[in-house]
Amino acid sequence: MDFKDYYAALGVEPTADIKTIKTAYRRLARKYHPDVSTEANAEAKFKDVAEAYEVLKDTARRAEYDELRKYGQGGRFEAPPGWQPGQRAGGQTQTDFEPRDYSDFFESVFGGQARGGQRARAPRRGQDAEIEVAIFLEETLEEHQRTISYQLSSPGERAAPVSKTLKVKIPAGVSDGDRIRIKGQGPAGGNGGENGDLYLIIRIAPHPLFDIDGNNLLVTLPLAPWEAALGAKVTLPTLTGRITLTVPANSQTGQHLRVKGKGLVNKQGTGDLYALIKVVMPPQTDDRARDLWTQLAAQCAFNPRAEWE
Repeated sequence: MDFKDYYAALGVEPTADIKTIKTAYRRLARKYHPDVSTEANAEAKFKDVAEAYEVLKDTARRAEYDELRKYGQGGRFEAPPGWQPGQRAGGQTQTDFEPRDYSDFFESVFGGQARGGQRARAPRRGQDAEIEVAIFLEETLEEHQRTISYQLSSPGERAAPVSKTLKVKIPAGVSDGDRIRIKGQGPAGGNGGENGDLYLIIRIAPHPLFDIDGNNLLVTLPLAPWEAALGAKVTLPTLTGRITLTVPANSQTGQHLRVKGKGLVNKQGTGDLYALIKVVMPPQTDDRARDLWTQLAAQCAFNPRAEWE
């Protein structure tokens, strides 16, 4: 099984006195407390610190641990010959410990013994698991069902991963980064404990046309110069199909045209779709078109850079 270096967990030397150990525990417990910590893996680190202190604060447990440290090499614990789990130094069986959610190493060394010499081990809830689920923008508009396959670690050091397949419901209005909890579908617990939960992390796949702004959508609307100048009716894509949009005369690049109710659906309601106008010149012009542009330039006498003067 994995060996636990309790001195390293508290950042103290094996010769540290109880006052040093207590000070280190209080400092690290505040640092990693899950209710206030912003550190990565704070909950796991908090449990490691608490477990280390549970052993090192007790003189008898610490003495037994010190005797067994030499059997923890390379992160693994190999028990000495004739060693029985749950005994104090000197062979006295420990029965005064109340089982809690500690590591296998802790339970093996310090767990109490049940009737008949068998060690009683407390049930442990399985860890929670996370998997990412990619969905398209169109799928956010309505609740839909999705089949997902994933692998979970199994209890035991050498147990093979478990493959699972589930049908899950993805609610309407999900956003990128949302977490959906599937109760009891995470890794199995230890010693008969309940399974952990599975969390689906929603990832919205990039769309070739639409950008997201809150619950609104943005789409670039290319217009020919004459459409922008004279106005036009154009076909505009939306997540639910194509619509006809009226472009007013004298429209400018960068102007937004709002289409109400064609955005995303979420808890705040339904967003809008905004068409961002972009005037696009024809890639090529012939002599006739060039003459017309020349006449237009003479007729309009328009200087777009007048404000620079």
